[in-house]
Amino acid sequence: MAFNLTVPPATNPAPFGVIGLAQYLSTPKSDSIPFEYTQIDAKTDFNGEVKSLSLKDNQGTEITDANTILSVLGRAGNVAGQSEDKGLVEAYQSDALALSKQPFPQLTESLNKLDDLLYLCSFLVGYAPTVADFAIWGAIKSSPLALGILKKNQHLNVVRFLAFFDTLCQSSLQTLAASKSKKASSKQAAGGFNMGLKNAEQGKVVTRFPPEPSGYLHIGHVKAAMLNDYFAKMYNGTLRIRLDDTNPVKEDQEYQDVILEDLKMMNIESKLITFTSDYFQLLYDKAIEMIKLGKAYADDTPAEELKTLRLNRQASKHRDMPVEEVLARFEEMSKGTEEGSRWVLRAKIDYASDNGTLRDPNIYRVVPHADHHRTGTQWKVYPLYDFCMPIVDSVEGVTHALRSNEYHERNPLYNWVVDTLGMRRAEIWDFGRMNFTYTLLSKRKLGKLVEAGSVKGWDDPRFATVRGILRRGMTVETLREFILLQGPSQAIVNLQWDQIWSMNKQRIDPVIPRFTACEKKNVVKATINGAPTTPEVKEFPRHAKNPEVGKKNVTFYNEVLIDQEDAKSFDDGEEVTLMAWGNAILKSREYDSNGDVTSLNFDLHLEGDFKKTKKKITWLAQPENNELVDVKLMDYDYLINKPRLEESDNLEEFLTPVTEFITEAIADANVKTLKKGDRFQFERKGYFIVDAVNADGSFDMIKIPDGRVASTISKGDEKAQAKAAAQPKRDKREKNKQPVKGGNAPSITDSAPTQAMEYLSLSEKSEGFEIPVKSKMYNVGSIYGEGKLETPVKTEMFAVDPIYKK
Repeated sequence: MAFNLTVPPATNPAPFGVIGLAQYLSTPKSDSIPFEYTQIDAKTDFNGEVKSLSLKDNQGTEITDANTILSVLGRAGNVAGQSEDKGLVEAYQSDALALSKQPFPQLTESLNKLDDLLYLCSFLVGYAPTVADFAIWGAIKSSPLALGILKKNQHLNVVRFLAFFDTLCQSSLQTLAASKSKKASSKQAAGGFNMGLKNAEQGKVVTRFPPEPSGYLHIGHVKAAMLNDYFAKMYNGTLRIRLDDTNPVKEDQEYQDVILEDLKMMNIESKLITFTSDYFQLLYDKAIEMIKLGKAYADDTPAEELKTLRLNRQASKHRDMPVEEVLARFEEMSKGTEEGSRWVLRAKIDYASDNGTLRDPNIYRVVPHADHHRTGTQWKVYPLYDFCMPIVDSVEGVTHALRSNEYHERNPLYNWVVDTLGMRRAEIWDFGRMNFTYTLLSKRKLGKLVEAGSVKGWDDPRFATVRGILRRGMTVETLREFILLQGPSQAIVNLQWDQIWSMNKQRIDPVIPRFTACEKKNVVKATINGAPTTPEVKEFPRHAKNPEVGKKNVTFYNEVLIDQEDAKSFDDGEEVTLMAWGNAILKSREYDSNGDVTSLNFDLHLEGDFKKTKKKITWLAQPENNELVDVKLMDYDYLINKPRLEESDNLEEFLTPVTEFITEAIADANVKTLKKGDRFQFERKGYFIVDAVNADGSFDMIKIPDGRVASTISKGDEKAQAKAAAQPKRDKREKNKQPVKGGNAPSITDSAPTQAMEYLSLSEKSEGFEIPVKSKMYNVGSIYGEGKLETPVKTEMFAVDPIYKK
């Protein structure tokens, strides 16, 4: 089923939810959607012909109601939730309509409730975006009053929810902004990638991705690769991958191989893989042809003097050199002689042009003493990018050259080359570069750090190379989705890492196992009175909410290990919750001369209410035969402490002094099942990826950023850290709310109660149990089942009643 979405610029309120969902459905994902390559266009009409929002299918049926459009797209795009969620999704849509009509007091309360619901969840229904999310997101985005309330920074979970969907629908937001400006005249404006390539024909589009094999691919390169791949598929065309290997000094076989491997890993493949070096003879012949046309000349002006001449728009003294002499000089250059090495070949265009790239640029230079990794010593003279790229594009049949807008001023030069040689032009499309704060993307600067030994290599987890960010725990699917969602906008965007890491968290959190670890330094031994005096092993799910993740063994014993930080935080006589076990009351503790806790003594109190304890702590049983595992936890800061380096900045002045933080820890024996590259969570410590399994059985593990705002600031950026610390914290709201009976949770709006918030109200019904709405603890069944624990064999394991008595 194909749809066409029309969004007039005057539509009010703005249909954020509708066009956001439209873009989401029209963006290729790893899991296919029921559309057979559907293109959903957001069209803008400035002639007054289109009066209202409308959606038409390929059978001519038209819908103009925004809420109905959401429902139709949701069903067609398989984002309406499971069948049992139908009523829930519809209730959220009703809540979204009510939000837009509420006055300040009621709207504030609705946002309060929504913030509570999103405390432990990322999506309103299930583990992926649904119509419900887009409806609520769109309602808030279109409400100036709601956005004003959120600026008070008192609804952090709602802000996180909005930020994630802003990222997911970024191109739609740009589209909507463009549709309200008449700068676009009557042109088609589309969300996502549906703006269409100029003069593109189905089945005839040929794009290309031409990386230079002088370093590893970074996230900026991947954007270019994905856009070229996307448009080739969009038009049932062809993507060519061409290694632009024209600089033997910097290039290497290793980089070439890694680039091809990285592209394959990103699901970007082509049967047409070529090299610029395949065309060295052709390019040489074209240079001679250009000389004979009187459009190129040889120049031996010293580099600094030449730079001054070009800056002052002055001609070189060799500009009118006779053709025969130019050919002789070029021949000398091709031999790589000492005389030839003095010269370069320049295009004769317009030395007085306002466009600096047209002021007789260099097109060939001599590289006499470097072996090319493919052609060896065959060539001594090599073409420059601006000369070889348009020629090879033309020869290879490239119809559309997509490249970042840093090359925009070079577009006239690109066209001049092919026009001068009478070759076919390609359509050029510029797109905006994607920059990140506190991040180096310059291969030259990255190379310096590699050569200086400041990092572990091109795949260092502090690098924004594809290998680096995957090594740090990013999934390929997240990286691909994030980059595609940026769209081909020409705006240069400066992004913070929280957006992409937040997306990564949403993807991995529902499917990775949970384990336990304690820091080795000053770890505290605690005695639990009333616990088994011999080890008892119980089987637990590796993920409390996803049984498909599997099972793990948890050992219970009267001697456990607890982190020093937790031990210091306890008050005398305080009751705490031992996660996955129950409550315990602190009876005594001992300290050393430095004030560190050396031992703890608890009384097990399984009758205690975990909802009433302030501290939920992790622990590790330590019987003699319990095989704990040594692990090294590695966390990283940004390499630079300035949000954005200017070209004139000295890199060394802005390097963060310490960027690697290593914590020695011990983990439960379940981690032995992990292998390199596996992702998991250490409870209360964060997400990690296995970087190495060592010969002695220990593990090296890298912490995966979770997208929290604090992670967007370099620890070395003192001003930014101070500003963040000064931000006001959210006010605490009422602590107690009425219990929910029978599982009927209140709506987020003050209208008639709906079932919309039942799913996420943190007040699930459970066979007559009453759990307060405000509880922030996730709801799980009793650890030991709903009845008395049956122990058919002799055991010292305690038997307990269900946590919630009927």
